[in-house]
Amino acid sequence: MRGGSRMLFAARKGQPMSRKIALDQVFLRPSPRFAHTDYSLGYHTEYIRKKTGLDPATAEAQQKFNDEVWAMDFNWGVDDGLHGDWGRRGRASDMGHAEYAAGGSDMRKPAACPFKTAAEVWGFDAIREYGLPDRKEQVDAYEKYARDTLSGCPGQLTTGGYYKTIVSGAIEAFGWEMFLLALSEPSKMEPVLDGIYRFTRFHMDCWAATSIEVIMQHDDFVWTEGAFMNPEIYRKVIIPRYAELWKPLRKAGKKIIFCSDGNFMEFAGDILDAGADGLCFEPCNDFQFMAERYGDSAVLVGSCTDCRDMAFSTWDVVRSSIDRTLEIARKRCRGLIYAVGNHIPVNVPDGMKDLYIGHLKANWKR
Repeated sequence: MRGGSRMLFAARKGQPMSRKIALDQVFLRPSPRFAHTDYSLGYHTEYIRKKTGLDPATAEAQQKFNDEVWAMDFNWGVDDGLHGDWGRRGRASDMGHAEYAAGGSDMRKPAACPFKTAAEVWGFDAIREYGLPDRKEQVDAYEKYARDTLSGCPGQLTTGGYYKTIVSGAIEAFGWEMFLLALSEPSKMEPVLDGIYRFTRFHMDCWAATSIEVIMQHDDFVWTEGAFMNPEIYRKVIIPRYAELWKPLRKAGKKIIFCSDGNFMEFAGDILDAGADGLCFEPCNDFQFMAERYGDSAVLVGSCTDCRDMAFSTWDVVRSSIDRTLEIARKRCRGLIYAVGNHIPVNVPDGMKDLYIGHLKANWKR
């Protein structure tokens, strides 16, 4: 996903009890059931039409689907701010977009990287390149986001947050090839990452001045296999800067959920020690590992359920993953927001989606 503001298929109205359940899970408070979210349901247009009898492009269809059919309690949302479209403000890479939507309408070919040498990367400063908006204007824009999502989605807890945090910011600016090349000399790359951190810190300061309750801090800082940089870079360069990002948020009483694609089990404890209140992760991170080590002190957003199983395996496999998640969570988790691992793609059969949500709703009591 790319762009300045991202909010995954929010409803217009809803049931306040659902929002309360999500807040209770984030704050690790007792609640009658676990919370639930899923991603990219807006792509499933014909399924939404079939389930609601309404035009899936309308707010009414979204409302009915989220509240009555799919029982959404939580909306994953971030906003990169008034200067979030980096490609319009300076040099930035466009790695394209793979086909995800039905018919491939979201497919986009990659563009040429504007950085040709590692030296060009080492000379980059995010604030100088893209500029920062006026602080009051940014705070006002974020407060409008907070109020609009609350009035438009009263039944769901919608997060504020930021997408291009540090590593994701470097990928956005340089693309993978030039980023990895520049990492060959970590001492020259650290000031560059610090500049992206400072750009992000401005936005965290602005979020802290709003009424938003929960912040989603997104940074794809690992691969599916795990760390792609020396672990010492994570622990000495990246994660200490996360801790600094979160100081104004924590002072303002916000809850922080850290989110990354890939396997970050190696660093999960470090992330929480740095000040995060929760972890949002894919199933390449072992759910039992996360629950046993962190379920008593952090809200977990995830599950054992893999979208690939929903697309290509049997219902018995998917049902078993739901049951296993809930069994582990009842023993280990004070807060759980159940989510299928990564987004639910449009090639998941409608019958599988029906079985999944029906079984989850029948069994999600604590």
